[in-house]
Amino acid sequence: MKLKYLLFLGILWACNDQNQNSTIPSAQPIIDADKAASTLATEIGFNSALLAVADSSFVKFSNGQMPIVGKTAFANSFDKDKDPKNITWYPVDAAVAKSGELGYTWGNWQFQTPDTTYYGNYITIWNKTKDGSWKMVLDGGNSTPYKSHKP
Repeated sequence: MKLKYLLFLGILWACNDQNQNSTIPSAQPIIDADKAASTLATEIGFNSALLAVADSSFVKFSNGQMPIVGKTAFANSFDKDKDPKNITWYPVDAAVAKSGELGYTWGNWQFQTPDTTYYGNYITIWNKTKDGSWKMVLDGGNSTPYKSHKP
């Protein structure tokens, strides 16, 4: 478990290590990919949207569950006919590693049911593919007791 935390911290450090003599790639492309995934979730469902933008090595962390490892395992983990379309999210911040190949977004999510609205935060790690598109490699989040502010 400690290795996973060290890996995660290493990724965050690599994305935030800003040397004054280097050019840091723009995070706007992964912000745009993140926003597009949220929009897609309202059209085809939350899990289906993640699946559409997931890398083959995708890892999904969920509250109270063991991580789901791999795009195929994730695809088999949910009922596509009951995929919720009432979850939205928006990125608050993002960063891209100097290499331009790895980045992260984090932000706030909202899940609406007929009688209750739930809120939370998320973090997504993104990998840039050979064709220039961004794919999710890791996604997870938590619940919060109230609505977080929009940026």
